Amino acid sequence: PAQNPGYPVPAGQQPGYPGQQPGYPGQQPGYPGQQPGHPGQQPGYPGQQPGYPGQQPGFAPPPQQGYPTGPQAPGVNPPNGPPQGGYPQPAGGVPQNGQPMQPPSGGEVVSYDDDVPDENPNEEEPVPSAPLLENMDNIQGYNNMSFNNATVPPPPAYDEVTQDNPPDRGEIKTLPVISESEARDALLGFVAQNCCYGKGAAQSMVVRDRESTSAFHYTLETFTEGRHTAWAYEGFRGQPVDGPQNGIPPAPWDIPAAPNQLFLNGKVAVEVPHTASVKVCHTCLGACKVRCHRCYGFGRVRCSSCRGSGSKSHMRNGEHVTSRCTFCHGHGRRRCNFCHGVGMVNCKTCSACGQLKCFIQLTVTWINHVEDYVEEKTALPNELIKSVTGKTVLEEQYPLVWPVTNFPDPAINQASNTIVQKHRTAFASERILHQRQKVRLVPVTEVSSQYKSTDFKFFVYGDESKVYAPEYPQQCCCGCTIL
Repeated sequence: PAQNPGYPVPAGQQPGYPGQQPGYPGQQPGYPGQQPGHPGQQPGYPGQQPGYPGQQPGFAPPPQQGYPTGPQAPGVNPPNGPPQGGYPQPAGGVPQNGQPMQPPSGGEVVSYDDDVPDENPNEEEPVPSAPLLENMDNIQGYNNMSFNNATVPPPPAYDEVTQDNPPDRGEIKTLPVISESEARDALLGFVAQNCCYGKGAAQSMVVRDRESTSAFHYTLETFTEGRHTAWAYEGFRGQPVDGPQNGIPPAPWDIPAAPNQLFLNGKVAVEVPHTASVKVCHTCLGACKVRCHRCYGFGRVRCSSCRGSGSKSHMRNGEHVTSRCTFCHGHGRRRCNFCHGVGMVNCKTCSACGQLKCFIQLTVTWINHVEDYVEEKTALPNELIKSVTGKTVLEEQYPLVWPVTNFPDPAINQASNTIVQKHRTAFASERILHQRQKVRLVPVTEVSSQYKSTDFKFFVYGDESKVYAPEYPQQCCCGCTIL
């Protein structure tokens, strides 16, 4: 055994020595063998230190700093133990017999040093975040942009579009009054709609007085357009990219946009020309996938049935019996249903494209601002006047309307002037496209009646002859109980 390798053995002794050959490699720990091209057969060579990875022929020994010396070095294993399917390393830094390390057998279950996260089915998926503003391009005319909508005031109008003189308005007439029989029929119809009301009072009442008036409902509609700009992004799938190299972007109010219908709310989003560019997704860094938020990249979660123990205890014939969990088959963990065990999911920021198309988006909003006023002389609530139909005695539609000045009731003239002047300056960040005003005349009849020495009043209003009778004497007929 003490003979040095490489010396020839006498021919006569060769039959007795083959049994000693298997021990030769084990007597030279750390030496790479007699491979051609290796520079070192000198004693004390640094390659004998355990854990050196580079003992391949033709290579100089690697530097000692920056390379871990085996599984004992800090930072080699992840804090939560080897991942599912990982290969645990044996003690020592050099594989046994010079052979590569083998994975565990197929039936062996890999253990976890720490707990695998619990699955929370109610946990919401993270909301995609916007790219950093410092990564956005500097677009001429759109400086200091952000991902939040910024209001763009309209440019000043060169000419205020108004009429030189108010339009000619014809004479406004009041509506005809209703008769006593019409008032009684309207009250009977109202009683029939309320199951607990008795109809005796409506049939036998004595009408003392009827006073017919007209309620006026004035309405002003101001249809405006507002514009907002902000950075926007979407997954880049190869769609056209109109960048600053194609020209100077137009101003926000120079981009054409028209509403589908006047006096109807609407919104449309438009990409500002010559502002687009392509960026690497800041969330997945171009990988198209991110770590699963349910299992945190493990691919497996703690079994919710056995709480990770792999077994369940139950009573059988008065004794506690422990059996393997059928939900996770005794592993204590099961596959994550959200990522299907992969540990990664598609990136929501770029829609799994890996790149983002960033551009400035113009949002055009059309709003119909409505303000009204009701002039009514009786105790009838104003909201009831708004809910019924009447006769439209005045209706005008212009880019900018004039206040009403010739209405028989001065209160309507005053209300029209106040509301029109208010709307001229109330929407400074929007452009007024059109205005419309109208006056509806709603008939109202106040009826004073008496039933069995009980005086009461009711109102008949609107073209539908609706009834408002809070003082009706028979509001609870026989057999009904008020709780």
